[in-house]
Amino acid sequence: MSTLASKTCVPCRGDVPALKGANLHNLSHQLPNWTVVDEHHITRTFTFPDFQKALAFVNRVGAVAEEQGHHPDILLTWGKATVTTWTHKVNGLTESDFILAAKIDEL
Repeated sequence: MSTLASKTCVPCRGDVPALKGANLHNLSHQLPNWTVVDEHHITRTFTFPDFQKALAFVNRVGAVAEEQGHHPDILLTWGKATVTTWTHKVNGLTESDFILAAKIDEL
């Protein structure tokens, strides 16, 4: 289990600034398969041999998201699932986004 994946998402009340600069860079390097977009959100596309396996993955992501209280956007298509996450209350990224991504990587 990665260090990030061993943590728990912290509910955001909007009183923390979004990650920028070196702090964002350090966290993003712990998840090389995820792409940081405009210092605002992170995204990753997972591929599968068919729709059923992609759907099963999406359901597992949903269960983790519910458990963590941190909910990504998920786009499901045949053989693919794209997960995008950011913290809405700060309109950007927090450590919880990277924690959730690390947990998703371990599914």
